[in-house]
Amino acid sequence: MKYRSTRGGMAPLPFCDILLEGLAPDGGLTLPESLPRLDADTLEAWRELDYAGLAACVLGLFIDDITREDLQAMTRAAYAPEVFPMIAPIKPLQPGLALLGLSEGPTLAFKDMAMQFLGQAFEHVLARRNQVLNILGATSGDTGSAAEYALRGKRGVAVFMLSPHGRMSAFQRAQMYSLQDENIHNIAVRGVFDECQDIVKTLAGDLDFKSARRLGAVNSINWARIAAQIVYYVWGWLRATERPGQPVSFAVPSGNFGNILAGHIARRMGVPIRRLVLATNENNVLEEFFRTGVYRPRPASQTHATSSPSMDISRASNFERFVFDLVDQDPARVSALWAALARDGQFDLSALRSTFTERYGFVAGVSTHADRLDTIRGLYRETGVLVDPHTADGVKVAREHLEDGVPMLVLETALPAKFAETIQEAIGEAPPVPEALRDLQQRPQRVQVMDCDARLVADYLDRHGL
Repeated sequence: MKYRSTRGGMAPLPFCDILLEGLAPDGGLTLPESLPRLDADTLEAWRELDYAGLAACVLGLFIDDITREDLQAMTRAAYAPEVFPMIAPIKPLQPGLALLGLSEGPTLAFKDMAMQFLGQAFEHVLARRNQVLNILGATSGDTGSAAEYALRGKRGVAVFMLSPHGRMSAFQRAQMYSLQDENIHNIAVRGVFDECQDIVKTLAGDLDFKSARRLGAVNSINWARIAAQIVYYVWGWLRATERPGQPVSFAVPSGNFGNILAGHIARRMGVPIRRLVLATNENNVLEEFFRTGVYRPRPASQTHATSSPSMDISRASNFERFVFDLVDQDPARVSALWAALARDGQFDLSALRSTFTERYGFVAGVSTHADRLDTIRGLYRETGVLVDPHTADGVKVAREHLEDGVPMLVLETALPAKFAETIQEAIGEAPPVPEALRDLQQRPQRVQVMDCDARLVADYLDRHGL
């Protein structure tokens, strides 16, 4: 299988090449030239597989330059019981509504599900090629720690993770900044997440610098992240159904559009997904698009700091892959739309609004601070289940789109322990913290704080990169 760019300026490349490249050389995002199809017989044959076995089957559809044996060894290591004591359990909330538990990994967030595989893949491919890689990423909360825990101590890889200074929860900061591994570098940027992401794209778009510094990416601009996330949509469908072809809907708290994009890909591959329910917080750029057809990212000054901080994003870096499908996979139209976005600050696809739901199954909604507090409080009182603020956003919007006979799975985002202040406000008590992490915020922290300037980050990479 070969991969192309959404903007048409890249020669087709195999998986291992795009794994190490991240952003395409033309500034676009990589996608398979064609998607594999899953028929009912294939899906039914997968029902008895464990998660590692299913991951090998699904990822094997996208990876043909790693042997089947090596891929199976990588998924066994990534999804081993010592990494995930439980893996993607279904947690019922009410008739027709359940959580898909994705936060049982080492950093208590759904990002672990893909990132643990990426850690295995990077180490395998770099060792095979005798190369090194400097991972440059940006995080609004959970990507950073998941990437760092997956790559800490890995041979041939250094991680440089940008985060918005003072805009993550104390637990999220401690998870990242307390790591003392020599190959992990945390950089807190005086700005918002979108500005951190802009720095990553600026440096990755400087092809000379990217080549000289051997830059790679773990953000969801890297297709391998999306491919690994497709697995849990298949897993969720298999666990929520009993018969071939039975539809399931998924509700997804979304800021950067990567998590729900994986569901879009799974649906296009043939997984019987009825609706993809996109939930935003007060930073509702994506909800506005699905409601109006106008994509209008906000400037940093208008990006709200909310109690679901991992979704405090106004420019969704994965959205381009979905727009590529909306415009019938025409790279010239994608390039023109992003040129208009740079020129006018927005673009208008309202003429295609009917296709959002009818063709692709998308619906969307907004959850506010008051909504998430009500949802956390109500769920805990009624069911004893405690959810984090982002998952609460997903539950709130999911309830607005329930349909008789169609199970709705809300993708759990993180465990409540990561957001103690909001949980305390909602239920009057602090959330439980896993025993191994109870001293996390007392551990020494190591972080470099700097102004929002790509040149400063480039200089830091020059001095500390592999």
